[in-house]
Parts: sequence; structure tokens; C-alpha cells
Amino acid sequence: MRIMGLDLGDKTIGVAISDEMGWTAQGIETIKRSNLDADLRRLSELVLEYTVQEVVVGLPKNMNGTIGPRGEMCQKFSKVVEDRLKLPVRMWDERLTTMAAEKMLVAADVSRKKRKQVIDKMAAVMILQGYLDFRK
Repeated sequence: MRIMGLDLGDKTIGVAISDEMGWTAQGIETIKRSNLDADLRRLSELVLEYTVQEVVVGLPKNMNGTIGPRGEMCQKFSKVVEDRLKLPVRMWDERLTTMAAEKMLVAADVSRKKRKQVIDKMAAVMILQGYLDFRK
């Protein structure tokens, strides 16, 4: 069973997919957002291509655990994804994943320009891998 992980941003959506055993997450794409219908169309294509059966969306919480405006936006998006794609959607605490992804890319000596292109995909990998590890 493959699981899709999403890092939702204002301009992009980072996408990761698990292997068939549900052990590891791989980044596959960063979707440039244009409008909700186009975003959902691309996600639907990926769901079919990878035979995804569950979706995990990063939930940005405040450091004190509360949910702010960005978190509420992610929750609304998750509900739409669940309704349109007819798949179960789980929310996963994503505090500090983008920062951790940035540090990992810096440590790997990835250029600033290249980091900007892959940071959301890397954050999606970290969100999904955290969820996969939790399920074990």
C-alpha cells in the first residue's frame, strides 16, 4: 500500500510517495500551485500513477501545540483532498520539518538555488517518513 505525503505551501506542494511496503519515503515532485482544481487534478494523476491508498498532509502547528491560520488552511485543504480523491487523509505534525530539510540540504552542500527547488519535496519526505516510522 503506497502512501502520499504532502507539504502544503502557498506557492507549491511538495509531494512524496512511500515504497509499496510502507517503509521509506521518496520525494517525487514539487507542484507549482495555480488554482485548487489544477492542484487536485495533478494530485489525482499522481494517486493513479502510484496507486496511492492514503494521504498524509503536514499540519503546521505553533511551537506551543496550537493550530494557527496556516494549520487551519491545511486542515481545509485536507478535507477537500479527502472528498475529491476519495482517500483517507491523515494530518501529521510538521513542526520544524522545513527547517530540518534546509539544514540537511545545507549539510549536503546543495546550492541555494537548488535548495529552493527541492525544499518542499524534502519537507514532504520528512513528513511522510515521520508518519511511516510512527506506524511501525
